[in-house]
Amino acid sequence: MITVRRALAVGTLVAAAIGLAGCTAGAESEPEDSIDSSATAGVSASGTAPIVFAFVCAVGSSDRTETYTTYSAVWEDDRTDCTAQRITGTELSSQQRAAVQAAAGDATLEQLAAGCAVRRTGPWVGTVDSATEAHVAAGLLEYCPGHPETDHLQDAVAGWRS
Repeated sequence: MITVRRALAVGTLVAAAIGLAGCTAGAESEPEDSIDSSATAGVSASGTAPIVFAFVCAVGSSDRTETYTTYSAVWEDDRTDCTAQRITGTELSSQQRAAVQAAAGDATLEQLAAGCAVRRTGPWVGTVDSATEAHVAAGLLEYCPGHPETDHLQDAVAGWRS
């Protein structure tokens, strides 16, 4: 009995090894083994990708900062002093383009992104007292409609217009 079990076990291992060898026998070499760098000399990357930001926020009144990759993470930590830093991308998304146009030159894309990251500060809690502030508010409303304080900002803009 033991001999039959061993024979079955060895047969199973041999079959598995043959199956694995069959899978890799036709596999191509590693990409770096076949790259001819002279063939790609002078070639530049093409294509576009939407701009994505990381948010670098002050932690309290110290010199320490924390970096976030989503607005919601910044909102959860109640950060009020953040900058936006591009981490990837080359082209504005349609939402980003609309936000910059709504800001009418009174805020850059980076300023709007940083403004979307914070809460309980700036236009999210203040009043709109000038055309410049109204433009920035319009840009923020376009760029981050899901901000937790959107209702206040919409009311502030409506108050300024009336």
